[in-house]
Amino acid sequence: MARVTVEDCIDKVENRFELVLLASHRARLLAAGAPLTIDRDRDKNPVCALREIGDATITADDLKEQLIHSMQKYVEVDEPEAETVPLLSSSPAASAVAPQSSSDDGAVQFDRMSEEDLLRGLENLAPPTETDEEAE
Repeated sequence: MARVTVEDCIDKVENRFELVLLASHRARLLAAGAPLTIDRDRDKNPVCALREIGDATITADDLKEQLIHSMQKYVEVDEPEAETVPLLSSSPAASAVAPQSSSDDGAVQFDRMSEEDLLRGLENLAPPTETDEEAE
């Protein structure tokens, strides 16, 4: 039975600290049920992890990516950028501008409401009525 030493793995992962991090991460994965890429030979998970790294059955780069991903709390997701929306201005000059021409079928048109119309609409709203449970 061959013993795994750091010297067997140092050509795959040059930094010993990084080797310890990667091997311990792989040992945790093995403990969680990840499939082995080598024969166990009655070895414990840390020894199996070092043997996998030493035999190059699992690459150090893959382990590094898995380790980084497992430590991330926020994973950035590429989302499509939002469409450009025209700015609405409350200045009187903006309301005097002619509406967009209808030649562009994809153009978005908005109903314009003055500030006075908005205030009148808000004044006409009735306040919510209290129920017996809220009064207690």
